[in-house]
Amino acid sequence: MAAAQPFNPRSPTMRRIMREAKELTDSPSADYTAAPLDSDIFEWHFTIRGPPNSAFSEGMYHGRIVLPAQYPLRPPNFRFTTPSGRFEVNREICLSISGFHEETWQPAWGIRTALVALRSFMETSADGQVGGIDASDSVKRSMAAASPSFRCATCRKTNAEIMSECEAAAAKHSGSSTPLVEVPSELKLAFKDELTSGKKPITDQEKEDADEEARLAEGFVQTAPVDTRPAAQLPFENVQAQPAPLAASHAYENQESNAFANQVQRHLQQHLQHHLQQVQQVQQQQQEQHQQSAAFNGQARAQRQPQPHLQDFRQPVQPMNAYVANDDDIPKWIDMAIAGLVCLLATLLLRWGYLDGLLIMM
Repeated sequence: MAAAQPFNPRSPTMRRIMREAKELTDSPSADYTAAPLDSDIFEWHFTIRGPPNSAFSEGMYHGRIVLPAQYPLRPPNFRFTTPSGRFEVNREICLSISGFHEETWQPAWGIRTALVALRSFMETSADGQVGGIDASDSVKRSMAAASPSFRCATCRKTNAEIMSECEAAAAKHSGSSTPLVEVPSELKLAFKDELTSGKKPITDQEKEDADEEARLAEGFVQTAPVDTRPAAQLPFENVQAQPAPLAASHAYENQESNAFANQVQRHLQQHLQHHLQQVQQVQQQQQEQHQQSAAFNGQARAQRQPQPHLQDFRQPVQPMNAYVANDDDIPKWIDMAIAGLVCLLATLLLRWGYLDGLLIMM
């Protein structure tokens, strides 16, 4: 799991998350529990009991809640990790309080309200719901019987161990008043037919009543009286003292958006630099290959050219008849000279033979 990014502990989101975690710890319930991870305060793990008098009554179910960086202005996402026969495992559930329907989310709702709503949703039908399944009651009871032994790899505890600690904490705080949570009327499953137009709009009075009910359920009751006069009619010092949650929320959203935009810009710059480096490396490799190929081609051409000292031996051979003279081409004086020489030699031979005879006779 990746480490969580550092956040300002004084931001409205961090204060809200820590306040909800403290409220769940100070007022525990024997039917559900939830707490953020030590490594990431935006990821919570929860464990709930199945609703009574149902096929899930003997079950204990574990799951994850992922809070957005703009919580509570944006809704969280929920998913179950324990098989139940009602919700798919490790898949985000489509609820009117989840990230699937941000338009129906109200910042007054919180983790406790969501846990109570999840328990009530388990008894409903999953017709058309994203992340929901419809198993038979026998399968649901079988999964419920096996659910207490389910162990979360992150929490390193079984559902039975977690709920045992939850029951002990609730018994320890039995003298204190545990908040009674009622699911607001707006918290309902998001079915496919509800995604179509033509739904009955919620009046402002119903919305105010639901907000008040959710605030009471969460324990976030505003004790100071709210001045309903317009800001123009309030004294200047009172206007200065009035809280501005909307402005703070917008400022926080702008800050988060700017931070996210800067992060995306840095990521794009790094990606672009990396891509340019790769392109330069490819171009350099291609240039080196081209130079090597040119050098190799030059050597091959040099080897194919004839050597200067071998050119004399490559002269074309003249035919033999070119060097044989015809009789017609010999001058006559050469014939006469040859005949004279023959006569001279014959005379000499005869003379030498006569002299040899005289010498013998003597």
